[in-house]
Amino acid sequence: MFLIAGPCAIESRDMVLQTAQTLKEVTTDLGIRLIFKSSFDKANRTSCSQRGIGMEEGLRILEEVKRSLELPILTDVHESWQCAPVSEVADVLQIPAFLSRQTDLLQAAAQTGKTVNVKKGQFMAPWDMRGAIDKIRAVGGQNIWLTERGSSFGYGRLVVDMTSLVEMRKLGYPVIFDATHSVQQPSCQDGITGGNRDMVPYLMRAALAVGVDGLFLEVHPNPDHAISDAANQISLDSIRSILQQAVQYDILRKS
Repeated sequence: MFLIAGPCAIESRDMVLQTAQTLKEVTTDLGIRLIFKSSFDKANRTSCSQRGIGMEEGLRILEEVKRSLELPILTDVHESWQCAPVSEVADVLQIPAFLSRQTDLLQAAAQTGKTVNVKKGQFMAPWDMRGAIDKIRAVGGQNIWLTERGSSFGYGRLVVDMTSLVEMRKLGYPVIFDATHSVQQPSCQDGITGGNRDMVPYLMRAALAVGVDGLFLEVHPNPDHAISDAANQISLDSIRSILQQAVQYDILRKS
């Protein structure tokens, strides 16, 4: 099991380095391979609010995390032209769920030669991810990850069909479970996305019992004051106990 973790958005250099340092210490103690994640731009937000620090400064901070802590980096790309410069820093390019059918973006990410993590759209069935895979493979991409992050269930709700983890694994690529985005409540708070972070450990344990290759957790030193995903990010202070549970469930399943 590997872990993709970090704050939803890059808010400052100090916050990102603090979070990355703590995550590395905890995952090293628990024997978990860590891929650090944070976004320089949140282009898919409900409203035109704070989007992040921007690509140039964001990549500079991620490069410092990579160099000083010797951690691989994952970050989002939203437009095709971003893929080449982002790939100079990031080891994994992430396709946001709302963009998981964007052919040009998928193929531009694949053409960098880096691993492409495609988050399954909230509107897609798990077997629909075959289309994203085929688009990536059409331009020579081979290193593909698939991430489950919940499915739309009426207005302002997401649900997780755990059988989707099994169905996506049939496609032949590593499957990741995003436990924090799966507890989002889109646009439910007067045009702002809410969520319930208390449900994260329950969904995480269920996914680990089914079987996944990796976990995705957004972690913040002070989640309630985060500029994005404040309601569903988990506190940095709680990450050790949550990951201790994850390791136990992963070992149990594999035994």
